[in-house]
Amino acid sequence: MNGLEIRELECFLALSEELHFGRAGERLYVSQSRVSQLLAALERRIGARLVERTSRRVRLTPLGESFLTELRPAYEQLTSTVERARAAARGVEGTLRIGFQGTADARLMEAIAAFQERHPGCATEIVEVPFADPFGAVRQGEVDAAIVLLPVAEPDLVLGPVFSSERQTVAVSVRHAFAGRASLAAAELRGTPLIAATGPAPAYWRTAHAPSDTPAPAVRTLQEGLTLVAADRGAMLLCRPTAEYHGRKDVVFVPVDGLPDSVLGMVWHRDGETARVREFARALSGAAAGAVTGEA
Repeated sequence: MNGLEIRELECFLALSEELHFGRAGERLYVSQSRVSQLLAALERRIGARLVERTSRRVRLTPLGESFLTELRPAYEQLTSTVERARAAARGVEGTLRIGFQGTADARLMEAIAAFQERHPGCATEIVEVPFADPFGAVRQGEVDAAIVLLPVAEPDLVLGPVFSSERQTVAVSVRHAFAGRASLAAAELRGTPLIAATGPAPAYWRTAHAPSDTPAPAVRTLQEGLTLVAADRGAMLLCRPTAEYHGRKDVVFVPVDGLPDSVLGMVWHRDGETARVREFARALSGAAAGAVTGEA
């Protein structure tokens, strides 16, 4: 263990997620050859191959898989320990950038207020996250964390507090056959064109928010979707608070029975967890708990 380099471990962790030497180098801001050097040094230190590399693919060896299983929690604990020490030394300061998707509801604003009260030395910036790209701003470092619609199944992201479970509504034109209904059953949406997100949003996320077998236009923003709804080009699922916030005369919002509730969650990048992010997650958890118990 003499002379163990933390950079070698970081290289292996990045390579295990990317399975590509070039992309791993981009994450670490080093060259592809440097990634190879760091991996080779780690393998010499261990005495066996951790990664198999061919002209077609990169994969972990069985030993590499076992090493990864034990290394990841140990590395995360180490980085958390260092970050906690740094935070204790300087306090939670600087700027926390928070992304939100859809509507910055009262629960989010309560969490921000609680965070600011506890940490007056840390400013907060609120940034809207594109409807069609819920995870891009976190990955690109444009925000430290984001409040997005579930589901979230991204291996490079951490899902923190989950909150704001709301009944779903379907937005339809005032001319649509559903416009006069008090509510709908989920089965009635199967033949209804549901407007979905296009672009970088993963397929499982798009399907969750537009569960229909009937083709419909795809949009990048919520406003684009509501404009198409008003033109009777399709319907769109929205949670109740978002529907109320975006109310307009040419669109009707009808509650839907039988669909999973719309739920929000806080996400951040595994490599971007800081004391600020953890403290905001704590504030958000407190605000969500207050909503459940009726304290807020």
